[in-house]
Amino acid sequence: MKKYLLLIFCCYNAISTFAQTNKTLSIIPEPVKTVVKKGQFILPKQISISASNKKGADEVSRFLKNKLEVASGSKVKISSNSVATIKLIFLKKADETLGYEGYHLYVTKNGVAIKANSAAGLFYGAQTFIQLLPKEIESKTIVKHINWVAPCVDIIDYPRFGWRGLMLDVSRHFFTKDEVKDYIDQMAAYKFNILHMHLTDDEGWRIEIKSLPRLTTVGAYNVKKIGQFGNFSAPTPDEPRTYGGFYTQDEIRELVKYASERFINIMPEIDVPGHSLAAIVAYPELSVTAAANTYQVHSGERLSVDNTLNPSSEKTYAFLDKVLTEVAQLFPFGYIHLGGDECTKEYWAKSDSVTALMKKENLKNYEEVQSYFEKRLETIVESKGKKFMGWDEIIEGGLGPNAAVMSWRGIKGGIIAAKLGHQVVMSPTTFAYLDYMQSDRITEPHVYASLRLNKSYQFDPVPDSVDAKLILGGQANLWTEQVYNFRQVEYMTWPRAMAIAEDVWSAKEKKSWKTFFPKVEKHFERLNEAEIKYGPGVYDPSFEAKVNADNKLEVEFSTEVSGLDIYYSFDNSYPDRFYPKYTEALVVPKDATQLRVITYKGKQPIGRMITMPVSELQHRADARKKGN
Repeated sequence: MKKYLLLIFCCYNAISTFAQTNKTLSIIPEPVKTVVKKGQFILPKQISISASNKKGADEVSRFLKNKLEVASGSKVKISSNSVATIKLIFLKKADETLGYEGYHLYVTKNGVAIKANSAAGLFYGAQTFIQLLPKEIESKTIVKHINWVAPCVDIIDYPRFGWRGLMLDVSRHFFTKDEVKDYIDQMAAYKFNILHMHLTDDEGWRIEIKSLPRLTTVGAYNVKKIGQFGNFSAPTPDEPRTYGGFYTQDEIRELVKYASERFINIMPEIDVPGHSLAAIVAYPELSVTAAANTYQVHSGERLSVDNTLNPSSEKTYAFLDKVLTEVAQLFPFGYIHLGGDECTKEYWAKSDSVTALMKKENLKNYEEVQSYFEKRLETIVESKGKKFMGWDEIIEGGLGPNAAVMSWRGIKGGIIAAKLGHQVVMSPTTFAYLDYMQSDRITEPHVYASLRLNKSYQFDPVPDSVDAKLILGGQANLWTEQVYNFRQVEYMTWPRAMAIAEDVWSAKEKKSWKTFFPKVEKHFERLNEAEIKYGPGVYDPSFEAKVNADNKLEVEFSTEVSGLDIYYSFDNSYPDRFYPKYTEALVVPKDATQLRVITYKGKQPIGRMITMPVSELQHRADARKKGN
């Protein structure tokens, strides 16, 4: 009987522990294994951190010291004393399960221990420990009257993929060195390990190349425009070309060091042969077009000039050799991204020198011309001791022997490259383009597509049909045509990058939208404490308009998350929870001009007040009727 009662008690305790795990913790990305135990760890006023003198341990110690002191006001001492509040422990015998970036985190009533094979693992364990503390730990100033406690846990964790990236486009709009550092800190909190910097494009060249000074003295600046990118008026000659900037080589070194201290590699991208207008303006001889010496750096007006490098000129390859010599020396990371996307071929088709190249090299079409260019570029990259990577367009004319592919036009390009035996990073628009609208297009800066949080959470970098070993991992991209300032960078990144973080770190079987979104809501509170902006579009309804059988305009709503109520008005007033609640499709009143909606969770408004013109609903209904 005693054994039977003991069994019941053990089962109850296991069920209780499991329930506690799911209800009390909000760790993003989700760890491999979490066991919540009884009790709490209380952060003392005097904290000691012990770590060995192995490489990287000091970075982890400094991270914890800064994080704990700033918000809690506690005094933190770093020492090699084995009796410490927080112990950072390198495993004497490598744990193959944890791998390079995994960790084992123990939180007990008496202290915290993080064990790992490497400093990177210790760092990720420290990030998880920070997420166990109250949200106020994210404050930039001391917070008083807080119980600084963490639940007692035993967590074993390691990443699914070694490539967990975010791309920040600093060319379309320039972001300062300190803003990039902030972005690195935000990435590190969610265990991203690669920052892909899109350093060059038509709107600006953002990295100092000392042997080619005009790239930055001329190519880094355009005319400041505010409005909708792509539809700006053409700049006039008297408008100052002073908007933009670039990173000096010393600043690049500083960023690389800052990122490495947070176990993040920076991958540079020099986007060629297309998207190269800034370079052509600086050095017109790089173009096949005689009029290139009249060009100006793009300011967001409709692009109507040649922005492609000349693949038939040796001057182009000499230029790229100079650029890559300096770039390779600045960035320790093993890959350099060379773009290759959206290369218009119309100017090549008009060029006698390109025609002569095709004849000489027996190139059948302009995709093969680009392939010729990419293969020569790959040779230059490899001569600098680096690996060549490009967007999936580089597949079209034939891949170079060792080229790695970043697949952005869906996953098809990645599948093709992997089947050819090439390394792949999946970065598809369908799941991972953070410049896409997060909510209805009437609420967001207009871009040609939308990407909701729940769609990003469905991202799986490994298709069923390929060798998983060739998929390095996944990445989300933030293009910044419509992103004018760093607060908007944050708004567009979070929370969708939280979904990507879990997509590329957590095991497939650990992922669940039902448990993920409640964690996101807890992290909204943490972002508020950190004064980091985020997009609330997940709470906004989607609108679906149609003309019904009675030839009347009808609208239906849906929401990404459950448990929300939608209240609405057609009378131009601002609805709250005392207005009609949406329960079924609405017929739009004959003379109504606008529909206003707001979402509530219980008695509290949680979504934005959205004003939808009836004319927009009619436009969508008409388009749907036509099948567009």
